[in-house]
Amino acid sequence: MELRVLRYFLSVAREGSVSRAAAALHLTQPTLSRQIIDLEEELGTQLFRRGSRATTLTKSGVYFRQRAEEIVSLADATRREFRADDTDPAGDISIGGGETPAFSLLAAAAKRVHEKHHGVRFRLFSGNGNDVAERLERGLLDFALFIAPMDVSRYDILSLPAKDTWGVLMRTDAALAKKSRITPAMLRGKPLIISSQSQVENLLSEWMGSDISEQNIVARGNLLYNLSHLVQQGMGYAITLSGIVSIAEGSPFVFRPLSPLLTASLHLAWLKSRPLSRAAKVWLNELICLIEYARSAPQ
Repeated sequence: MELRVLRYFLSVAREGSVSRAAAALHLTQPTLSRQIIDLEEELGTQLFRRGSRATTLTKSGVYFRQRAEEIVSLADATRREFRADDTDPAGDISIGGGETPAFSLLAAAAKRVHEKHHGVRFRLFSGNGNDVAERLERGLLDFALFIAPMDVSRYDILSLPAKDTWGVLMRTDAALAKKSRITPAMLRGKPLIISSQSQVENLLSEWMGSDISEQNIVARGNLLYNLSHLVQQGMGYAITLSGIVSIAEGSPFVFRPLSPLLTASLHLAWLKSRPLSRAAKVWLNELICLIEYARSAPQ
């Protein structure tokens, strides 16, 4: 399976037409069609449905498109890294993580690198801990920002000088909105919206003193933004981290911390077995400098 053929496949998938893709690739239509047929035969599956007006992906084609994009992206990034010199590193840095205000520290390091090395570009992926860990293991991310609880024993890690606070996001007119802190007893029987991650469920179960899955769970999800719309509709109370959804003046939401207080530490992780690119090392050094400055600054 050649990279060239993967690019042909992606062009047809993007254009939705063999003829348009052939024109974009400066190939004849029969040549491109033959390459796609050969690829399907190699894989032993049909990738496209050929219609009179459009060429669409099959279920196998949709899956293969994701894989092809990953392979081509890694190949392009590797090529850029080797073409860059030591004095002016270039290439992509891929960072994944969950929703947290602490990402601003990573963004500050990215800005410093961009100002010094215009050939460095950043790719960000948002997802829960399981999604991010999977992409890190597959080599699709250089770094992952994990929010505890998360098993980071397999990685090299850099602990961030910040902690996120767990609490409850609710409408301003909710029954618990007048409380300054939320105890386990207050949430029993209430409609709850929680993370779909098993690690988070275990953490919240420990905090509540009982299995949280036995509570009135009305929704689960991997990121808070969409879940916040359920909160806004009055479906329930979201147990989440602070600072993800705005609670500024005029917001329909309020956030109240849990009591007993529950906080989450944050770790930047990368694979021990995978060498970092020159660009990734430059960014990591900038981040370390920012962290050291934050820790030494007077409180």
